[in-house]
Amino acid sequence: KVFRTYNASFTLQQQLNELTDESDPVQAKLLSYNRANRAVAVLCNHQRAVPKTHEKSMENLNVKIEAKQEAIKEAQKQVKSAKKATKSGGSTTEKAIYEKKKKMLERLLEQLEKLEIQKTDKDENKTIALGTSKLNYLDPRISVAWCKKHEVPIEKVYNKTQREKFRWAIDMADEDYEF
Repeated sequence: KVFRTYNASFTLQQQLNELTDESDPVQAKLLSYNRANRAVAVLCNHQRAVPKTHEKSMENLNVKIEAKQEAIKEAQKQVKSAKKATKSGGSTTEKAIYEKKKKMLERLLEQLEKLEIQKTDKDENKTIALGTSKLNYLDPRISVAWCKKHEVPIEKVYNKTQREKFRWAIDMADEDYEF
């Protein structure tokens, strides 16, 4: 078990360093974390059967993505028409409406990206049990340091029970910790 723990922790640290991009949003950083964790789970052979609900949840995600794409198309039309109104000597209220529509479009695009990342993550995780390696084989200080370094809330990586279990690591590890 000692070698398994060492190999798992070493692999996680190596993968996190390779996969994490500073400029990514939190959701993309989490995808990088899960991919690093997945590499460890594959190394430790932590497999599981594809969940029965996988197909249904993927369908639901696809429906959400399609709905978001429709909303984005509609928002783009609204932004275009609001821009025309401001170009033809629009008032300050028309300019405010244009800015509001533009912000709404940006928010919708961010939500779409988040859904796409969620879909990718869910699909990649269907046959691998990430929890086993995270709880039993990985040094939690690596995950805590990664969260602090990349400004990812620790709640996104560890649930409440896990945070209580690994309180020592959360208190001890700073962002510069390397395994």
